[in-house]
Formats: sequence, structure tokens, C-alpha cells
Amino acid sequence: MSEFIFKKVLRVAIEMKRKDMYKKAQDLGFTHPEVVTCSQELDALLNVYSHKVA
Repeated sequence: MSEFIFKKVLRVAIEMKRKDMYKKAQDLGFTHPEVVTCSQELDALLNVYSHKVA
């Protein structure tokens, strides 16, 4: 997979995870374990993206 396509797929995954986290936070509250887990997953995706862009 080309680096361009990988970054594009990663950006889409980040946006989907962000929307999922916001929805869960709205429904369950910011400190709910599902929201915290989702936030950690989003952080991991963002870390991968930041290393690929740099």
C-alpha cells in the first residue's frame, strides 16, 4: 500500500474513532470506561499518524 493511501486510510480511521468517542461520551459520560478505552484507541491512531507524517 502506498504511503499516501495509508495516510488517507489512517485519517479516515481517526475521524471515525473521534466521532465514536464523542457519541459514547455524550451517551455515557466522559469518564465511562468505554469512552476512556475509545480515547486511548484514538490516541494510538494519532501517534501512528504523527510518526508517519514527521
